[in-house]
Amino acid sequence: MTTLTMNSKAGLDKDEVLRYSRHLIMPEVGMEGQLKLKQARVLCIGAGGLGSPLALYLAAAGIGKLGLVDFDVVDFTNLQRQIIHGTDDVGRSKLESAQDAILDINPNVEVVPFETHLSSENALKIFKDFDVVADGTDNFPTRYLVNDACVLLGKPNVYGSIFRFEGQASVFYAVEGPCYRCLYPEPPPPGLVPSCAEGGVLGVLPGIIGCIQAIETIKLILGKGQPLVGRLLLFDALGMKFRELKLRKNPECPVCGEHPTVTRLIDYEQFCGIRGEEPAPAETSGIPEITPPELKRLIDSGKPPVIIDVREPHEFQICRIPGSKLIPLGEVPGRMNELSTADEIVVHCRSGARSAQALNLLTKSGFRKVRNLKGGILAWSDQVDPSVPKY
Repeated sequence: MTTLTMNSKAGLDKDEVLRYSRHLIMPEVGMEGQLKLKQARVLCIGAGGLGSPLALYLAAAGIGKLGLVDFDVVDFTNLQRQIIHGTDDVGRSKLESAQDAILDINPNVEVVPFETHLSSENALKIFKDFDVVADGTDNFPTRYLVNDACVLLGKPNVYGSIFRFEGQASVFYAVEGPCYRCLYPEPPPPGLVPSCAEGGVLGVLPGIIGCIQAIETIKLILGKGQPLVGRLLLFDALGMKFRELKLRKNPECPVCGEHPTVTRLIDYEQFCGIRGEEPAPAETSGIPEITPPELKRLIDSGKPPVIIDVREPHEFQICRIPGSKLIPLGEVPGRMNELSTADEIVVHCRSGARSAQALNLLTKSGFRKVRNLKGGILAWSDQVDPSVPKY
C-alpha cells in the first residue's frame, strides 16, 4: 500500500471539526487522517475539465495547500464541462476564477497559483514543494513532461485523460510501480489523436475521471486502500463499463528503468514531433492559402470558387459558409470525381488543419487550383460574418 509521509502536527479548530465531521466519524479518516489532509500539498496541472472537479473536491476535502498551474482564460466553450468557472468568468484568467471558486467552497485552503506555461525550465522548481501531482492536461508534451518531472523527484503522478465518451485514470509512481512512459514509451504521431477541441468530449465525463483522480489523491495522502499504482482504469460512458489493465514496470524504460537515459527534462515538443505550441501552423505552412475576406470578395464578385467543407456532417449542421459543399476529409479520396481540375477550389474546415490535409490529397491527384481557407470557419466568423456560431 502506498503511503506518503505527512506532517500532522497542526490541529483542527472548532469550525473545521464541524466542516469535516462526516470525515471525522469515518474510522478510515478520523482526526489523524483529516490532519494529514490539512498538511498535504497537492499540485493540479490545469484548471480545465479534469482540474475543475479535482480541485473543487480536494478543496472541499480539506487539502491544506492546493497549487494550480494554468495560463489560459475562460472561454464560452469551456463552460460545458469546466464547472469551476461560470458565465460571468468568461474572459477572466482561469486561475483567478478557479481560486475564487475554491475559496468559496473552503476558505481554509491555501491556493498557490502558477500562471505560467509548464515547461522543462520551471517544472522541477514548481513540483518540488508538493507531495502529490495531479495531471489534468490534454496534450502529450505536457503529459510526458509531468511524468518525467515526477519520476526525477520521486513524486506520485495522479493521471487522467478524456476523449468523447471514454476516460482513463491511473497513478504513475515510479517509486513503487510503472510510470507513464512504461505504458506509452512513444507518443503517437502528431495529429493522429484529435484533441477535445477537434473530437469533442461529453461534458460530464471529466467530472467522473476528475473525481477518480481526487479519490486517488486522497487515498495516497491517507495511506488507505489500494491506489491505482500498476493499474490503468478504463471507463466507457456509452457502455457504462469500467475495465482494468494491469501495468508492469518496464526495466528498459528510459526514465524509470534500470538504466535510465532520461536524467533531466528534455524538449517535449520536439519529443512529440511538434514544432511550437500550436501544431496547426506547422501543418498548414507552405501551402496555398486564401483569407476569409479574400474569399468573401470572390463570392461577392459573382464568380465564386468551388468551396469544399471537409468537416464532419454534425459540424456542418452547426454552421456553414453559404454555397459550400460538404465532403468530409475521410471521403475526399473516394469523391474526387465530383470535382473538376479546371475549377478554382477552396477547401476549409474548422481551423485549417484538416483542410490542409485535404489540399495535399487533391494536389497529389492533379488538382492545381486549390487553396486552403486560412483559419477555417472560425476565422470566417471572426473576419467576415460574426453571425456564424463558433464551436
